[in-house]
Amino acid sequence: MDVAGSIEKTVTGLGYEFVDFERAGRGLLRVFIDKAGGIGVEDCAAVSNQLTRVFAVEGIDYDRLEVSSPGLDRPLKREADFERFAGRDVKLRLRVPRAGQRNFVGRIVSIADGKLVLDVDGTAIEVEVAGIDRANLVPEI
Repeated sequence: MDVAGSIEKTVTGLGYEFVDFERAGRGLLRVFIDKAGGIGVEDCAAVSNQLTRVFAVEGIDYDRLEVSSPGLDRPLKREADFERFAGRDVKLRLRVPRAGQRNFVGRIVSIADGKLVLDVDGTAIEVEVAGIDRANLVPEI
Protein backbone atom coordinates (compact mmCIF):
# COMPACT_ATOMS: atom_id res chain seq x y z
CA MET A 1 0.00 0.00 0.00
CA ASP A 2 1.53 3.31 -1.15
CA VAL A 3 0.29 5.92 1.33
CA ALA A 4 2.02 8.85 -0.42
CA GLY A 5 0.62 7.78 -3.79
CA SER A 6 -2.92 7.50 -2.41
CA ILE A 7 -2.69 10.90 -0.76
CA GLU A 8 -1.20 12.58 -3.82
CA LYS A 9 -3.80 11.08 -6.17
CA THR A 10 -6.66 12.20 -3.91
CA VAL A 11 -5.30 15.70 -3.26
CA THR A 12 -4.49 16.43 -6.92
CA GLY A 13 -7.86 14.99 -7.96
CA LEU A 14 -9.51 17.62 -5.77
CA GLY A 15 -7.53 20.37 -7.52
CA TYR A 16 -4.88 20.98 -4.85
CA GLU A 17 -1.13 20.55 -4.87
CA PHE A 18 0.23 17.77 -2.67
CA VAL A 19 3.26 19.20 -0.84
CA ASP A 20 4.19 16.51 1.67
CA PHE A 21 2.98 14.21 4.44
CA GLU A 22 4.45 12.90 7.65
CA ARG A 23 3.62 10.31 10.24
CA ALA A 24 4.03 11.44 13.83
CA GLY A 25 3.62 9.71 17.16
CA ARG A 26 0.36 8.19 18.38
CA GLY A 27 -0.99 7.49 14.90
CA LEU A 28 -1.00 11.10 13.71
CA LEU A 29 -0.89 11.58 9.94
CA ARG A 30 -0.20 15.13 8.71
CA VAL A 31 -0.88 16.13 5.11
CA PHE A 32 0.29 19.43 3.63
CA ILE A 33 -1.53 20.91 0.64
CA ASP A 34 -1.30 24.13 -1.36
CA LYS A 35 -2.97 26.04 -4.17
CA ALA A 36 -2.55 29.39 -5.85
CA GLY A 37 -3.92 32.06 -3.55
CA GLY A 38 -3.36 29.98 -0.43
CA ILE A 39 -5.25 27.42 1.63
CA GLY A 40 -8.26 28.09 3.86
CA VAL A 41 -10.07 26.09 6.51
CA GLU A 42 -12.69 24.99 3.98
CA ASP A 43 -9.95 23.56 1.73
CA CYS A 44 -8.47 21.58 4.60
CA ALA A 45 -11.89 20.24 5.59
CA ALA A 46 -12.71 19.15 2.03
CA VAL A 47 -9.40 17.29 1.65
CA SER A 48 -9.68 15.77 5.14
CA ASN A 49 -13.19 14.43 4.43
CA GLN A 50 -12.10 12.89 1.13
CA LEU A 51 -8.91 11.38 2.56
CA THR A 52 -10.88 9.83 5.43
CA ARG A 53 -13.05 8.00 2.89
CA VAL A 54 -10.06 6.92 0.78
CA PHE A 55 -8.16 5.63 3.83
CA ALA A 56 -11.19 3.59 4.93
CA VAL A 57 -11.49 1.96 1.50
CA GLU A 58 -7.74 1.33 1.10
CA GLY A 59 -7.20 0.18 4.68
CA ILE A 60 -4.62 2.83 5.54
CA ASP A 61 -3.98 2.80 9.28
CA TYR A 62 -3.98 6.07 11.25
CA ASP A 63 -5.61 7.43 14.39
CA ARG A 64 -5.77 11.16 13.66
CA LEU A 65 -5.54 13.16 10.44
CA GLU A 66 -4.40 16.76 10.12
CA VAL A 67 -4.57 18.63 6.81
CA SER A 68 -2.98 22.06 6.56
CA SER A 69 -1.06 24.47 4.40
CA PRO A 70 2.73 24.14 4.36
CA GLY A 71 3.08 27.60 5.94
CA LEU A 72 5.10 30.65 4.97
CA ASP A 73 8.35 28.68 5.12
CA ARG A 74 7.02 26.04 2.75
CA PRO A 75 9.40 23.16 2.04
CA LEU A 76 10.65 22.76 -1.52
CA LYS A 77 11.20 19.14 -2.51
CA ARG A 78 10.75 18.70 -6.25
CA GLU A 79 12.25 20.52 -9.22
CA ALA A 80 8.76 21.85 -9.98
CA ASP A 81 8.72 23.52 -6.54
CA PHE A 82 11.94 25.38 -7.31
CA GLU A 83 10.61 26.39 -10.75
CA ARG A 84 7.37 27.69 -9.27
CA PHE A 85 9.19 29.83 -6.72
CA ALA A 86 11.97 31.14 -8.99
CA GLY A 87 12.91 34.64 -7.90
CA ARG A 88 12.11 33.93 -4.24
CA ASP A 89 14.61 33.54 -1.40
CA VAL A 90 15.26 30.05 -0.12
CA LYS A 91 17.15 28.61 2.84
CA LEU A 92 18.73 25.25 2.10
CA ARG A 93 20.90 22.67 3.75
CA LEU A 94 23.15 20.39 1.71
CA ARG A 95 23.68 16.73 2.54
CA VAL A 96 27.44 17.12 2.03
CA PRO A 97 29.31 20.35 2.84
CA ARG A 98 30.50 22.48 -0.06
CA ALA A 99 33.73 24.37 0.69
CA GLY A 100 33.04 23.65 4.38
CA GLN A 101 29.51 25.06 4.26
CA ARG A 102 26.21 23.17 4.35
CA ASN A 103 23.70 26.01 4.88
CA PHE A 104 22.93 28.62 2.24
CA VAL A 105 20.40 31.42 1.87
CA GLY A 106 19.88 32.86 -1.59
CA ARG A 107 17.50 33.77 -4.37
CA ILE A 108 16.42 31.04 -6.80
CA VAL A 109 17.76 32.06 -10.20
CA SER A 110 16.95 28.96 -12.24
CA ILE A 111 16.62 25.20 -12.23
CA ALA A 112 17.34 22.81 -15.08
CA ASP A 113 18.49 19.21 -15.44
CA GLY A 114 18.58 18.64 -11.70
CA LYS A 115 20.76 21.67 -11.01
CA LEU A 116 19.62 24.67 -9.00
CA VAL A 117 21.29 28.06 -9.45
CA LEU A 118 21.16 30.35 -6.41
CA ASP A 119 22.24 33.96 -6.10
CA VAL A 120 23.98 34.12 -2.72
CA ASP A 121 25.08 37.68 -1.97
CA GLY A 122 25.71 38.40 -5.66
CA THR A 123 27.51 35.12 -6.37
CA ALA A 124 25.86 32.42 -8.49
CA ILE A 125 26.11 29.00 -6.87
CA GLU A 126 25.08 25.81 -8.67
CA VAL A 127 23.74 23.00 -6.50
CA GLU A 128 22.58 19.50 -7.41
CA VAL A 129 18.94 19.09 -6.31
CA ALA A 130 19.72 15.50 -5.29
CA GLY A 131 22.34 16.88 -2.87
CA ILE A 132 19.87 19.07 -0.97
CA ASP A 133 18.94 17.75 2.46
CA ARG A 134 16.14 20.28 2.94
CA ALA A 135 15.03 23.57 1.43
CA ASN A 136 12.45 26.07 2.67
CA LEU A 137 11.16 29.36 1.39
CA VAL A 138 12.25 32.40 3.38
CA PRO A 139 8.98 34.00 4.54
CA GLU A 140 8.13 37.34 2.94
CA ILE A 141 6.55 39.58 5.51
